[in-house]
Amino acid sequence: MPIGVNPQPPETIQLSGQSGFFWKSQGTMPSDLLESARVRVRTACLVIGGIWLYALIMNQVVYRLLGQPVLSNGMTWSTEQSALIAVGFAFSLIAAWVMNRLQSNPALAIDLGLVFLVITALFVALVTEWTPRRDTNGISWLCLLILLYPAIAPASIGKILAAALAAATMYPIAVGVAIIVRGVSFHPTPYEWMWLISPPYLSAFLAIVPATVIRGLGRQVRKARELGSYTLQERLGVGGMGEVYRGTHRLLARPAALKLITPSALHTGKEDSDRVVIERFRREAEAAANLRSPHTIELYDFGVADDGTFYYVMELLDGLDLEKIIKRFGPVPPARAIHLLEQACDSLGEAHVRGLVHRDLKPSNLFACRMGLEVDFVKVLDFGLVKNEAAKRSEEEVRLTAVGSISGTPAFMAPEMIEGNAVGPASDVYALGCVAYWLLTGKFVFQATNPTAMLVKHLQQPPVPPSVVSKQPIPPKLDQLILDCLAKDPAARPANAVELGRRLNGCEETSQWTQDMAQRWWAQHMIPEPDATGSTSAPRTDTTLSASNAFLEEPGVLEGSTS
Repeated sequence: MPIGVNPQPPETIQLSGQSGFFWKSQGTMPSDLLESARVRVRTACLVIGGIWLYALIMNQVVYRLLGQPVLSNGMTWSTEQSALIAVGFAFSLIAAWVMNRLQSNPALAIDLGLVFLVITALFVALVTEWTPRRDTNGISWLCLLILLYPAIAPASIGKILAAALAAATMYPIAVGVAIIVRGVSFHPTPYEWMWLISPPYLSAFLAIVPATVIRGLGRQVRKARELGSYTLQERLGVGGMGEVYRGTHRLLARPAALKLITPSALHTGKEDSDRVVIERFRREAEAAANLRSPHTIELYDFGVADDGTFYYVMELLDGLDLEKIIKRFGPVPPARAIHLLEQACDSLGEAHVRGLVHRDLKPSNLFACRMGLEVDFVKVLDFGLVKNEAAKRSEEEVRLTAVGSISGTPAFMAPEMIEGNAVGPASDVYALGCVAYWLLTGKFVFQATNPTAMLVKHLQQPPVPPSVVSKQPIPPKLDQLILDCLAKDPAARPANAVELGRRLNGCEETSQWTQDMAQRWWAQHMIPEPDATGSTSAPRTDTTLSASNAFLEEPGVLEGSTS
């Protein structure tokens, strides 16, 4: 489930001491909550703009239709007041537009929202105090604005208090403008001054209450998002069985992908189904932890949270899976296909030697990423359907496999898997043959209108050679090797990924995909490596992050497009 992400991880600050966690900036909030706050600030700008428009209609339309009656303070609405309302309306729309443009920097949007609060308070004070009131029983509209705004955005207490006090100060400034600039006579008693000035400032200090509530909620969210030594940040993906989050080690600041299965996802009401999900989760963790190939996704940690959430922590990858590469950029040259497949064989070869069979190989589970200075570095993902071939097939193992019908992806399933026969390394070889076909042609081995028809073709129909389907020339040796991988009889295929890797190496006689070629491709289509300052020489285009993702789908359900 590749998901776009900001190259700079959100700032997370932890201070030790009796007070625990403090907010130094909005960066301590999870990024999805920051984005939600940005949307609320934009909404607040639009709502205030709507109120300005309402006031403008009342003053310019309704007031005139009623014959411009004298107000209770003995005054009438002036043209200058209407002009201020119009400016306030325009300012609100501009602010909403700015907030909409700050999707990549929600923390800045929240800070600018406080500036919007202060400037709006000035317009409100100038309009309402165009002729200063002496009614001590009334409350200024400023009070409502000051009290409600802190509940919209999770700014720090200090920033909220500073902005609220500045907004409250707009009242005496507006009165001063009326007296000094307009020459209005206004001589309240000291007692009246206290009643007129104190409510906005009292409201400013009361604004700390909603700010503190928001701060506490954010702290609770942070605590709820701490798993082991890792803190969850933005969500990278979600599915029916769980979620994937970007996370950071609280001490090492190491970025990672955290894969979760929540208790609610497990409680399906079907005991067997719940057990299958848990077992798949445990298997993937164990399989990934015991494999040492650099081309296997690395597992950092595994555990169960206090609320029963299963999680494990994996390395965060920067790149694209092979499905996305072909869909976005078209089929790759044979030399590059060989380069990518050889790396996948390195990972799977180790698994096969250890008696493990992946059973769910497909382009979306093969990830081409940046690893150090190297690009087009393949990582094999998702060992959730892994099977220990060497282990004795107990009754429990049979039940685990049988629940929910066939496990796998129809476009990449070996015939023996479809028939429910013994599955071995040759089944992964068949899937890699399907992946190779996809890389070279951009098409599945078989075209079908539904999963069942796809499975029947894998069982009965001979594949068309990729050289016939491809628009680019394919070396005969590679063409034949792919057909060998797609043999219906497992014994006719390369025995395992180790043998397939050797034969792929023998297909490189005509041409090779070098790192220089890979670097040029990445420089053209992907983001360049950040420099020491964290910046890049070109804008981010489609850098993506991924951990394993097939666990997000229901267990035992045939998945994937078959058209």
